[in-house]
Amino acid sequence: MRFTRSTAWKLAGIAGLVGVAATGAMVVRSERQRRAYTPDEVRERLHERYDRAKKP
Repeated sequence: MRFTRSTAWKLAGIAGLVGVAATGAMVVRSERQRRAYTPDEVRERLHERYDRAKKP
């Protein structure tokens, strides 16, 4: 199979689209996990992070 410039650009474009789609899927997944917390869980986690950040 011979690769020409146009073939290389097409492959690069397809790879870019696949990368964008994968990144979008990761963002959606993390957003879904973030929204799964109850307000009490969020408050507790924030307090834990604050306590860890205070300690030297």
